[in-house]
Amino acid sequence: SQPPSLFDARPSEDKPSTNNPFPFRCPRTRPMGERLAGAEKEVLVEIVRFTQKNGLKGAEGGWKDFLARNDKKFGASVSDPKKRTKDVLLVFLVTFSKDFQKYFRKLVRRHAERRAIEQYMNEFSGKISPEQQKLVQLTTEHLDYRKNYYFPSYQEGWKVMRIGKVSSSMNSGAMLAIDCEMVLCHDGTEAVVRVCVVDNKLEVKLDTLVNPLKAVADYRTHITGVSKKDLEGVTCSLVDIQKSLKKILAKGKILVGHSLYRDLYVLKFDYSRVIDTAYIFKYANLPTTSTASLNS
Repeated sequence: SQPPSLFDARPSEDKPSTNNPFPFRCPRTRPMGERLAGAEKEVLVEIVRFTQKNGLKGAEGGWKDFLARNDKKFGASVSDPKKRTKDVLLVFLVTFSKDFQKYFRKLVRRHAERRAIEQYMNEFSGKISPEQQKLVQLTTEHLDYRKNYYFPSYQEGWKVMRIGKVSSSMNSGAMLAIDCEMVLCHDGTEAVVRVCVVDNKLEVKLDTLVNPLKAVADYRTHITGVSKKDLEGVTCSLVDIQKSLKKILAKGKILVGHSLYRDLYVLKFDYSRVIDTAYIFKYANLPTTSTASLNS
């Protein structure tokens, strides 16, 4: 008789499987899958949704392709990852390449860091800077956090900065605010042309023009204050800015910004100790699902 399949259970059932989660996978994918296996199901659900949002495909295609190929009973008709078992989510994720596996594990680490921070705040509330840490927590708990702060840092040019030991970072109440000016390039992307960082005493830590290193279609000078002439002779690159950020954010400093994910995205800089003022301040004239602009 045929061995039981992972897809024999009803999709809505979320019982741990007694079967090998990787019964029909190439052996070289198994260690990578085992590294993801320790993650909570909700994290795996978010990762699968991330692959859907970004159109990512593994060796068996995208999420719906995978379901259609392997689930002979329900196919892709039940495509909500939350309604699938953890084992099914794992088997799908291990079909991705080694580079994607590294990125998936980074998302798992991020979740573990958030949980560790929450636990530390509960156990050592008298030893930390409660105001700053609470604002960080409010940011990470916002409904849009995972959608906007799960950056595609598996792509070329991205830098990921770890927060280090939770105890060290939680004892640091130091904050830095950042703002970037972006231009529109001919290829349809945005590029940063100026970066300014100040500390909580308004002391300037970084204020520099950046060479976009590609053709600019619109300098948006009325917004950015930067013109083509301003960038003539500028040699500072995005890589230089990333190096500077790693230095000034050392020891768990908190980075503050308004819709900060937009700045981090154009900087290709993945950092988790953030306060997004667009998430934590509410405005009476805006729907609860909206975020205010700085002009509001």
